[in-house]
Amino acid sequence: MTVSFDWTHLRSFTAVADCGSLSGAARELASSQPTVGRHIQALEADLGARLFERTGSGLGLTPTGAELLEQARLMRDAATRVSLIAEGRSETVAGTIRITASEIAATYILPSILTALRHAEPEIDVELVASDRSENLLQREADIAVRMYRPTQADVITRKVCDLDIGMYAAHSYIEKRGRPASLADFAHHDVIGYDRSDLIIKGFQAAGLDVTRAFFPFRCDNQVVCWRMVAAGYGVGFNQTHIGDAEPAVERLQVDAALPAFPVWLTAHSELKTSPRVRRVFDFLAERLGELARERD
Repeated sequence: MTVSFDWTHLRSFTAVADCGSLSGAARELASSQPTVGRHIQALEADLGARLFERTGSGLGLTPTGAELLEQARLMRDAATRVSLIAEGRSETVAGTIRITASEIAATYILPSILTALRHAEPEIDVELVASDRSENLLQREADIAVRMYRPTQADVITRKVCDLDIGMYAAHSYIEKRGRPASLADFAHHDVIGYDRSDLIIKGFQAAGLDVTRAFFPFRCDNQVVCWRMVAAGYGVGFNQTHIGDAEPAVERLQVDAALPAFPVWLTAHSELKTSPRVRRVFDFLAERLGELARERD
């Protein structure tokens, strides 16, 4: 006998398996915990098998659930691809576009650009995912990704749109108390704001000839917006894109004898969406405005 079930329930099943909890799956699906719980109960009833069992850290797959998961993911991916192909053939610009960008880009770069998009295309609604993790375009977590590195996902179209210069900054209040570092060696006597788990700034200092470790930074946080606000508050010296840093009245750009790398900006969309007028319109609009932003700094 063939068992029939709701495709929505299957999507909830894979989300719970990936997240390890109903609450995590609800956040992932932009749903509610009770709704996801009902989906799992209904799917278990349709299949006549338990799929999850409670563990000390959340929900774990039963042997039956683990056996079904791989096939469920294949079915989910196939359904997603059908949706992508269908949307790619849509002839209308009106609708919703979902964009993912880093928290710093979503906070300081995209607001003015997306406002201009709203004025140019009032029939397009925007959903913005401000996240520093890599969103999965295939799973439709986003239609377009704005990234400061070259994406490596398969089945995507990508374009480098510009390079954004990086500057070193300190608040006026910090400079009054501690002075201005003028050379790389001076940083041994200054407070520098760094990342917590990321080693990006550490590698930058090492490439410039200053061998530092995580303990070198008296303040550490992986959220770039928080780091920047700590710079503006006067906690220590930090880094940001020059068009962001130069616009902050509380800080001053420091001139030091060290070359800072530029951040490349890449736009990415799923290849199945390249024929969608809406995605193409927003993709091209972002590319044009981001390119203008870089040219303004030249």
